[in-house]
Amino acid sequence: MVDRAVSKDKGGFWETVKVVVQALLLALVIRTFLFQPFSIPSGSMMPTLLIGDYLFVSKWSYGFSKYSFPLSPDLFDGRILGSSPERGDIIVFRKPNEVQTDYIKRLIGLPGDRVQMRDGVLFINGQAVPKVPDGFFTTEAGAQIPQYRETLPNGVTYDTLDAEPDSVGDNTREFVVPADHYFMMGDNRDNSLDSRFDVGYVPFENLVGKAQVIFFSMENDASPLEVWEWPSSLRPSRILTWLG
Repeated sequence: MVDRAVSKDKGGFWETVKVVVQALLLALVIRTFLFQPFSIPSGSMMPTLLIGDYLFVSKWSYGFSKYSFPLSPDLFDGRILGSSPERGDIIVFRKPNEVQTDYIKRLIGLPGDRVQMRDGVLFINGQAVPKVPDGFFTTEAGAQIPQYRETLPNGVTYDTLDAEPDSVGDNTREFVVPADHYFMMGDNRDNSLDSRFDVGYVPFENLVGKAQVIFFSMENDASPLEVWEWPSSLRPSRILTWLG
């Protein structure tokens, strides 16, 4: 009787191990090939994305590169099942020359495009992108920042912030986007390190995925695990906000 009990206990232990391993493998497959969660740590994409937003990013949207996999193993170059992104997509990518860092910005310039900022107005291939006033964005601190609606040549429209009328990023040289690279900008134009500055042109290989939906959002630097903070910090109106 004792031997049978011990055998049964061992069988139960290994069944538990098997279930845990299967669950971890399933989570790895989902994270690598389907969806990966990301959180927003900065205000560079305000008002579209806020600090404390949690997103699902689709990994299949642009195919798969080594940056699609945990630890970015150097198994191959380029992309498998690659699909070109569209102007206006919100994209998570690895910063060139600092590939351990994930960035999230909006795709503004496609390969071959000429991109320039003139007096706070975005120009693509010599044409001004329409920019019209759209009220004010109120920060958590209560400050109000002028908000403008931009509409890209393909019809994608979104709000941008312009806190300073003559900031360093409001007038730039003309950037010519190389082949197989993209030009990224944050919607918070005066508070975004993007392709206008040290990020530069982003190689196609560095794209991680397309931001699809906000699935959770907390303000006041609260963690989703701090359930007791939900009544005061949860942003229910942002949950399930579609981005892509």
